[in-house]
Amino acid sequence: MTGHSKAAVCVLGAGLIGGSVLRAATAAGYEAWGFNRSEAGVRAARADDFDVLGDIETVLRRAAKQDALIVVGVPMPAVDRILSDVKIFAPECALTDVVSVKAPVAAAVHAHELGATYVGGHPMAGTSESGWAATTPDLFQRAAWAVSVDPGVPRDTWERVTRLALDCGSVVVPVLSEEHDRAVARISHLPHVLAEALAIAGANGGPLALGLAAGSFRDGTRVAGTAADLVRAICEPNAAALLEVLDDTLRVLNDARASLHSGGTIAQLAEAGHDARVDYEDNERFAITDIRPGDPDWRERLADAGRSGGVIESL
Repeated sequence: MTGHSKAAVCVLGAGLIGGSVLRAATAAGYEAWGFNRSEAGVRAARADDFDVLGDIETVLRRAAKQDALIVVGVPMPAVDRILSDVKIFAPECALTDVVSVKAPVAAAVHAHELGATYVGGHPMAGTSESGWAATTPDLFQRAAWAVSVDPGVPRDTWERVTRLALDCGSVVVPVLSEEHDRAVARISHLPHVLAEALAIAGANGGPLALGLAAGSFRDGTRVAGTAADLVRAICEPNAAALLEVLDDTLRVLNDARASLHSGGTIAQLAEAGHDARVDYEDNERFAITDIRPGDPDWRERLADAGRSGGVIESL
């Protein structure tokens, strides 16, 4: 995108996602700086010439002075503490986040009385690696970046968050927080749980099984390489939605087990799974071009469009 002024960006948390936002925003021409609680992370970022400090008061006072967009990039268990600092040092700043769940973050934001300037976000990108060393400015290229259109979200912040996501290389999916959380339980959080279970099954087969393991096992267990505390931080805050989809999946597996036991076949599972994979491969996004922030019912209309597969490619 071009043709708009790029306001400053302050990223709180310089791990894989937050650090990659810092890199991508800087590469896109934003003045950007950040905070990281780990001193090792601060040193690593500064060694790469990024303006990252371990003193959150200094970082947030600068954000307040420069009217920066604050991006909360810490795992959900650390969000409450970060928001406490934002409330003290930069309560008027536009605020967003890149946390993997939306409704719990929104609830925490409102509990700290910061909702008037908040719009939730979640870039659907990542790797099994973590920390500053894993960051890259290219992480979000053509990724879907969910941006909240919950009732009452402020237009000005919404536009700033959407512009940042687009400038980082993403397309924006407008979402309601609750619907986002139910969706990511299926396509992000359940895969983490299944990858862990599959990795355990392979390891329980001993050296022979692991020695024979090839592409399907490697690909199916990729996200099990994520640090266990990060997996918990991703999945556990979305427990209700994850429990629902786990129940659905266990029914599917139990039906397949019963079919294999009684008739020696998994035909129904294999055929339905293949069809579902084809649905995923054939799924096409469409560009939302006829809804502008500030139009009558713009939030509701964007939510409808996002629900139907629409994405925002420009403002």
